[in-house]
Amino acid sequence: MINTLLLSMAVALMGCSESDKYTYYEGNAAPDATITTTQEALSFNEVGGTADFNVTTTGKEWGVYATQSFIKVDYENSNTPSGKVTVKVDENPTAYERSGEVVIMSGTTRKSIAVTQEAAVKSNAPEGYKMVWNDEFNSGSELNANDWTHEVWGKGRVNNELQEYVNHKTPGGSLVTEVRDGTLRITALKENGKIYSGRVYAKVKEGWTYGYIEASIKLPKGKGTWPAFWMMPVNFTAWPADGEIDIMEEVGYHPDYVSSSLHANAHVHTAGTQVTHEMKCAGAEGEFHTYAILWTPENITTYVDGQVQLSYDNRGLGRDDWPYDDPFYVILNLAWGGDWGGAQGVDEIALPATMEIDYVRVFQKK
Repeated sequence: MINTLLLSMAVALMGCSESDKYTYYEGNAAPDATITTTQEALSFNEVGGTADFNVTTTGKEWGVYATQSFIKVDYENSNTPSGKVTVKVDENPTAYERSGEVVIMSGTTRKSIAVTQEAAVKSNAPEGYKMVWNDEFNSGSELNANDWTHEVWGKGRVNNELQEYVNHKTPGGSLVTEVRDGTLRITALKENGKIYSGRVYAKVKEGWTYGYIEASIKLPKGKGTWPAFWMMPVNFTAWPADGEIDIMEEVGYHPDYVSSSLHANAHVHTAGTQVTHEMKCAGAEGEFHTYAILWTPENITTYVDGQVQLSYDNRGLGRDDWPYDDPFYVILNLAWGGDWGGAQGVDEIALPATMEIDYVRVFQKK
């Protein structure tokens, strides 16, 4: 009867998936065995790879399995007190760090070896920050409606801008936003005498409070273009009292000069008290560059390709000077003309003009 039971258990174990592969150990193995390994944890980069470690147990036999399918395990000499485990980790195709465990068994004793693997994407996020949301624009032909919202409004609603913002398509069916070949394309174009473009919001109802946020963007060319990567408060009631964070703006009549600005009651361009900084970014028009913000309760710093653009401290002067402790959502848009974009006129020969975004990533402290 005992032999029959052991045979049944062996057959059941053979049905496990490769990631759950382990060796059956006999009932006479020491129930309180001590397990020693030459590795306590394993780390892999996004490419993956293999790693070995040795196992020693005071029991007669031992076994091993992995808790996650991206981890594969093999072993040698599991029917003796000492042996070797080989761990193989596949390439990480995701934008997230992933983790699991390799578990060694002997008798009733278990020992876990932590396995971690880096995300497939890199960023300049500070140590201790973890990606909490991103869009790499690698699937579909339209923006994910669960993440993004199109603004729809008419010409001249803000800043005397000349475009109308529409939801995805113009009345004639031309695309103002399109996901294609791994990027998001926001296009300003002329149709039947009107200028149309796109303005999209990420997580408009929830946003984020503090974090490191970055995007890789290729700016359009042409006098009249006004692309922007910026943030507004989720619970907006009044401007500039509730704040505005401009991570990157550029106007086509001043090519390759990008700027960052902060707006609040105590610092706003309409009163000549703005907090802003402009810098040259060679190739900003026509090439991808990374624009980012590191936002904490104490400071806001923006970056261009990892170089500091603007830095502003919370001086403890209250909400008029620092309304930046509430959730803000991300905005990407391409305006045409307006108070700044059209300050030196517009040149419609530049149309259609396209702002191209490779990714948007949001990191927050773990």
